[in-house]
Amino acid sequence: MEDIFESSLHLEETHFEEGYSDGYKHGLVIGKEEAQQVGLRVGFEAGEELGFYRGCIEVWNFAIRVDQTRFSDRIQKMIKQMEELVEKYPVFDPESESVQELMEALRLKFRAISATLGMKLEYNGYPKMGQDPKEMGF
Repeated sequence: MEDIFESSLHLEETHFEEGYSDGYKHGLVIGKEEAQQVGLRVGFEAGEELGFYRGCIEVWNFAIRVDQTRFSDRIQKMIKQMEELVEKYPVFDPESESVQELMEALRLKFRAISATLGMKLEYNGYPKMGQDPKEMGF
């Protein structure tokens, strides 16, 4: 004969297991949504930074086409190297192991070109909501 209090003795364990199961299922759904939002934000920020560098390269290349003597051969070579880094960036493979390495190389190359040209040009990202663009150099 079964003890009439046995179900009461295991009540806490039963509720714990049910709560854990429900929480796990909920966590999977919420986790996927949050991961998607983070992925979109990080991807946008990377694309924005790449676009900034691409824009600088285009301006510098235009200046070179207009006046071949505008920049030294060394600077022109650095601009070409930066352009190659942008083209190598795995836009369609964000999980590539080279993403961080390439982005850091781009940042270093950009700083080197800017410093050599004597420019005080920095990439600070697009102004966030409520931020004054003038504070960011725009």
